[in-house]
Amino acid sequence: MTSTVSASLTRTAEGAALQAVFLDMDGTLVDTEGFWWDTEVEVFAELGHRLDEAWRDVVVGGPMTRSAGYLIDVTGADITLAELTVLLNDRFEARIDHGVPLMPGAARLLAELVAHEVPTALVSASHRRIIDRVLDSVGHHHFALTVAGDEVTRTKPHPEPYLTAALGFGAVPERCAVIEDTATGVAAAEAAGCWVVAVPSVAPIAPAAGRVVVGSLEEVDLAFLRGLVTGKH
Repeated sequence: MTSTVSASLTRTAEGAALQAVFLDMDGTLVDTEGFWWDTEVEVFAELGHRLDEAWRDVVVGGPMTRSAGYLIDVTGADITLAELTVLLNDRFEARIDHGVPLMPGAARLLAELVAHEVPTALVSASHRRIIDRVLDSVGHHHFALTVAGDEVTRTKPHPEPYLTAALGFGAVPERCAVIEDTATGVAAAEAAGCWVVAVPSVAPIAPAAGRVVVGSLEEVDLAFLRGLVTGKH
């Protein structure tokens, strides 16, 4: 976990109904879910295997160990999980060398959260090396805290990543809003006790208690997130 939490951010969290906002990265903040799938397809093609498009819904949003392990199992590829993890991260990093595209509405939302000094964290199943490279494009200053998938004992769909982020801000999960694009991430946030805004990227996500589903981040602003936590949505 990387944190730059200041005293002013902590005071802001204590004084508002909405204490903090947590955003997933791939498919939520940046349009990279397709990058990951293309990377996986390319790597497995070189290993002599063709990936079935149906497997994409299985691996999307998951931690590297689960996604890579699943693809090894279903293809029977002759490669270890450790070897494949390094290879996929290397290839993905090469793909984003020239920057990553933000999802519609992301830049405006991030700017609004910064302007109002809302404690904001990036919580991703991606590894630290990937998060830091993405933030070189997006802007590290948007987040006072970041949690990577290789920095927690149990990553999504386990609640630990979001509980870790809440603890980092001294916030109560029930007063935090999470923005996610996959069922795996939504499950992690809800298990942590957070309110959830789902912005489906690859597979559909149904509305549920404590969860609002929107078409894009263009529908989300600070007032929307405050209303979610106070029960006005």
